[in-house]
Formats: sequence, C-alpha cells, structure tokens
Amino acid sequence: MSENSYRRKVSRIVDGDTFRVHKPVQGSNSIRIAGLDAPEKGTVAGKRASNSLRGKIGGNTVTIKPVGRSYGRVVANVFSNRKKLK
Repeated sequence: MSENSYRRKVSRIVDGDTFRVHKPVQGSNSIRIAGLDAPEKGTVAGKRASNSLRGKIGGNTVTIKPVGRSYGRVVANVFSNRKKLK
C-alpha cells in the first residue's frame, strides 16, 4: 500500500471501526481504522462504539494513511487533531 496520506471529510459512521468519506481514497469511500476491533454493529456494545466514533470524528476532516485493504475497504491509520485513533 501507498505511504501517502489523505485529508478527507467524514460523511457517515458505519460502525465502531468503519466510516465513509465524501471523496474516495485509493478507489474506496469506505475506511476501516487499522488496529481497532469494535463490537458487532447489531449489539448494544456496537451501538456504543458507533456513537463513540461519531463523537470523535463525525462530520470532521481526518487524515487517512492507508496500510491495506479488506472487503473492499481501505484499512488505514486515521488521525483526528493530529492524534491517532485507537
């Protein structure tokens, strides 16, 4: 994967470790946060994880540094306000 970084505005939180951006990164609008394994979407814990991520980056512009791909998504280290999301 490329070592490039991209600044993108978050358009939607999908779940606790995946979000979508308005402008594609390496051909995908779907970004999965590397190293973050959130609870499943349909669970109470999953809803909490989604809400937490929404509070951190929802509607914000983030820096995305791709490290791989998974199920059509770009897997990336993601930074908000210069802090890496974990």
